[in-house]
Amino acid sequence: MKFKPSGQPLRVCVNNRTSSLRLLSFIIFTFFVAGGIMTEPFENLDLAEVASAQGFDRPSGPIHQGRSVVVAKHGIVAASHPLAAQAGLDILRAGGTAADAAIAANAMLGLVEPMSCGIGGDLFAIYWDNKEKKLYGLNASGRSPYKISRELFEKRKLKQIPINGPLSWSVPGCVSGWDALAERFGKQSLADLLAPAISTAKEGFPVSEIIASSWRGSEGSLQQHPGSAATYLFEGKRAPRFGEVFRNPQLAHSYQLIAEQGAKAFYRGEIAQEIIRFSEQEGGLFTDEDFRDHTVQWVQPVSTNYRGYDVWELPPNGQGIA
Repeated sequence: MKFKPSGQPLRVCVNNRTSSLRLLSFIIFTFFVAGGIMTEPFENLDLAEVASAQGFDRPSGPIHQGRSVVVAKHGIVAASHPLAAQAGLDILRAGGTAADAAIAANAMLGLVEPMSCGIGGDLFAIYWDNKEKKLYGLNASGRSPYKISRELFEKRKLKQIPINGPLSWSVPGCVSGWDALAERFGKQSLADLLAPAISTAKEGFPVSEIIASSWRGSEGSLQQHPGSAATYLFEGKRAPRFGEVFRNPQLAHSYQLIAEQGAKAFYRGEIAQEIIRFSEQEGGLFTDEDFRDHTVQWVQPVSTNYRGYDVWELPPNGQGIA
């Protein structure tokens, strides 16, 4: 996401990773161009004809783009769902900073696009402070449990970390990232920033087309756990279809606890205890100490020059530098 509020030209890029569904969140701009395998030469290629064949019919502008460029005077929020972008814009209109808008949009995405984002994942941010003319990096990823060890894997005859199951879990860092961003660069309270997502979770929202398709693809994995099935599947059996209204009162409750108690609700309170209980039930390794000792790191972004442009990214352990 990139945000630039009027009167306070700050820029934030947030990447949130959800380990449970192993999908990456907060992709800033991704363009998918569908094309077949070309067996003929490219000579005399009619680009307009190709674009039309791919479903694009633009009277002007780049023919390979399906959407026009968005321009605005007072602020822009880029997100993969309109409700998330709207939540961020509302925060900017209320006088919030770019960091405030990012948190509100992130929380909304955790609701409306649960297969990609969520408080069960991590958070990475690159923040430009125009007043200080300085770029900040935030690594809010979680660490492995204290109990994990190479000897444990050898005992279980495992040569690598399993993709599925509790041995791949790390402490979720997302909420600590919200807290760190809000404390350093925010103006509004977490209660105000999470209010739009809480309200939408209670009232429900119509599921959009692409998200409905991805959700349906996760039905099998969600059905494996009663809690997941009860939360994310209608009658515990199927994912919501395109246009159906989905509500998530459980997530609303978790967001409300965070809004009222801050990050400590997630790392020391009811939410932490529930995660640890479930971990023990599934043969995981989480303990109270893992959550109590979780911290974020402010890091120096790394950069390289590409064709005259300075390109910035966070250093490892994130996947961005790759």
